[in-house]
Amino acid sequence: MGEGRRRGMQWSGLLTGGILVLAVMLPAARGESRLAPGAAADLDQATTEAVMSTFRAADEAIRARDLTRLMALYSEQYDYHGLNKSDMGKVWANLFDEFQDLTDVHYFSRLTKVGSGSKTIIEVTCTGSLTGRSKTGGLRVPIDSWYEEVHYMTFEDGQWRIRGNVGDSPRLMPFGTSPHPLF
Repeated sequence: MGEGRRRGMQWSGLLTGGILVLAVMLPAARGESRLAPGAAADLDQATTEAVMSTFRAADEAIRARDLTRLMALYSEQYDYHGLNKSDMGKVWANLFDEFQDLTDVHYFSRLTKVGSGSKTIIEVTCTGSLTGRSKTGGLRVPIDSWYEEVHYMTFEDGQWRIRGNVGDSPRLMPFGTSPHPLF
């Protein structure tokens, strides 16, 4: 394949990916979780619906600014770069204090089952964003965004709950980046 054609294909892929990310990142009416066609081919319908209902419940809790209901969706085993469930409660409480009209968007491109029995984890590959209107300045601002982040879900007390995200804790984050702890 010629160099020009290869570059054209790379730009085409970047533009297509950029358009997808832009479409996903635009604020939804009040929160939205969407599943790409074929994304859950590895799971049965009941498991897929149960995992999706956890994210829809998170959308509703955020919209209602209901910290108790939101934190009930986090696993007691939650761990992400050293943050635990209690830490996440403080993060969300601060977000609810600082922002109005929180809007989250989740686009799930893949759901995969890993392990079996009580050790089963569902890996949810997700692109999305969280925005809010600042109580201080009144402007809508980006709070968090992520691209193909892998959320871990664990089955706990009869429900799929948010357990953390894939990846090791980097010793040093690259300039201008931060971890994605919100889900």
